[in-house]
Amino acid sequence: MTGEREQGRAREVLRTVFGFAAFRGQQEAVITRVAAGGDAFVLMPTGAGKSLCYQLPALLRPGVGVVVSPLIALMRDQVNALRQLGVRAAVLNSSLSAAEAQEVERQVRAGVLDLVYIAPERLLTERTLALLDGSPLALFAIDEAHCVSQWGHDFRAEYLQLAQLAARYPGVPRVACTATADVVTRREIVVKLALTEAELYVTGFDRPNIRYHVVHKQNTRQQLRTFLRSEHPTDAGIVYCLTRRKTEEVAEQLREDGFTALPYHAGLDADTRQRNQDRFQREEGVIVVATIAFGMGIDKPDVRFVAHLDIPKSIESYYQETGRAGRDGQPADAWMLYGLSDVALMRKILAGSEADAVHKRVEQQKLNALLGYCETASCRRQVLLAYFGEERPEPCGNCDTCLEPVETWDGTLAARKALFVVRGTGQLYGVAHLADILTGADTPRIHEKGHHLLSAYGKGKELSGKEWASVFRQLVAMGHLAVDVEGHGSLLLTPTGLAVLGQQETVRLRKDPLPHKERKRKRLPAASAAMPDGPDAAALWEALRTLRRALADEAAVPAYVIFPDATLREMLTHRPQTLEALGRLSGIGERKLARYGEAFLELLHGFAGDDAPVRRVVGFAEE
Repeated sequence: MTGEREQGRAREVLRTVFGFAAFRGQQEAVITRVAAGGDAFVLMPTGAGKSLCYQLPALLRPGVGVVVSPLIALMRDQVNALRQLGVRAAVLNSSLSAAEAQEVERQVRAGVLDLVYIAPERLLTERTLALLDGSPLALFAIDEAHCVSQWGHDFRAEYLQLAQLAARYPGVPRVACTATADVVTRREIVVKLALTEAELYVTGFDRPNIRYHVVHKQNTRQQLRTFLRSEHPTDAGIVYCLTRRKTEEVAEQLREDGFTALPYHAGLDADTRQRNQDRFQREEGVIVVATIAFGMGIDKPDVRFVAHLDIPKSIESYYQETGRAGRDGQPADAWMLYGLSDVALMRKILAGSEADAVHKRVEQQKLNALLGYCETASCRRQVLLAYFGEERPEPCGNCDTCLEPVETWDGTLAARKALFVVRGTGQLYGVAHLADILTGADTPRIHEKGHHLLSAYGKGKELSGKEWASVFRQLVAMGHLAVDVEGHGSLLLTPTGLAVLGQQETVRLRKDPLPHKERKRKRLPAASAAMPDGPDAAALWEALRTLRRALADEAAVPAYVIFPDATLREMLTHRPQTLEALGRLSGIGERKLARYGEAFLELLHGFAGDDAPVRRVVGFAEE
């Protein structure tokens, strides 16, 4: 009976505070366990509602919920959103003045806060631990728990010390959350955070609303511009680049092409970085061009695309970065350009790092797995999920290889020709020159080196230079060739490559679509269904967004904190005419209904009559 009563309380808080009618996935199971005092390890994809798994139990239990969060921006955004819901939340970090920090500490001791967000560095100081020793505690939530993994892409040394919370506060439940953890990382989290008694909740890694697409790199600026203009001309998104210089260049090019684009990297001064991040968070249609310094902790739900202009270093990094798209569950794109030069540069970076041999080997294996993902001819989602130990029986129908199936061919003979010419030229040359030899090109360099006299010269005319470049790229991805990491870009034979050359292995290759044969990509069915049809739908949609923007500016919060796009779409679809009807829409809790309900109802009333749309839009614009 007690369990049923607790479940009833949880559902009531979900409805009245957060404005949702039902839990998703395993949320209710996690919340019930933590609210009852048990530990939990929560592995859910981005956008699946991990934060609710600790925010709601903190409202059900006496005392303050302590959330360990790695970034100030994430703390600030979540606290702003919680306060809009009427939740008593605060941050305790370096952004506060001494007086502000003392006031938050007083509120923690007095037990008048529901949630306090603290960075791990600050949490582990004696001052903060002493504060918590004398305060009523509801729970500890360790967000971004994968930061504990020394093999991971977001490792934070201070996370290793968080295990002491188990011994110091044995009666306080702990919940660790992450969206990114393969089987090995999961074991690390359990051991290093002392979560051996925690219940594991794995929702899965699939993000069905994200469409994955990998494109062979040819002309970066033109390819990016075409993608944005055809798919996301007015949408917010993130473009990732490998270097600071490239982020600046690409942001400038996008501005020249008519987009609102801002750079973000660690070389910018703190004020500029913060200003650019704030514009991305609060304005609509802003593109951030960034290194991986940007993104962890970004809570913006309406990011419609994430584009990689250079390959990341691992599938974990790729999954984490692409996961910043479509957090609201609406259709989004993960679009990546990929070329052999990226592979050479990434391997050079790995070889030149100060990590030990074991760590380098692990990183090399991770990069190889990513290359396999890039070169696959099968469903990308199946490959991605398999890496995390999750099987998907059927192709997804929502990636480029599903929407535009890739042809494969028996490339054994072509592979042997490619490997033969690498060996015959002393493993001293890169792809362009080797392709010229195979196609019998008449270039000064070929004659200068005497390569027109090689037996391989002109023996590959059945393929074009671009097709040979594809063969070499795939052989590198398969591990049959390696790229010289000393900066020369020459190709080197590997033991498996020698096996292919010795006719001991067969090779199957994917056929890259030629540019003139590429078809326009299919749109997700949900993309067109997301916006209702009707003579006034577009006008009402813009009016709703304009009103939301005005209210957000007044409250000094991002627009999505007032209401996310999904809630505005429900208003557009159902056109509620009473507060009661408005309150039944998803994402509208009691506090928001009381604060913003009348303003949105007035706008919706203006669209009730045949001639009302024009009158209402004009009236609102004049106000």
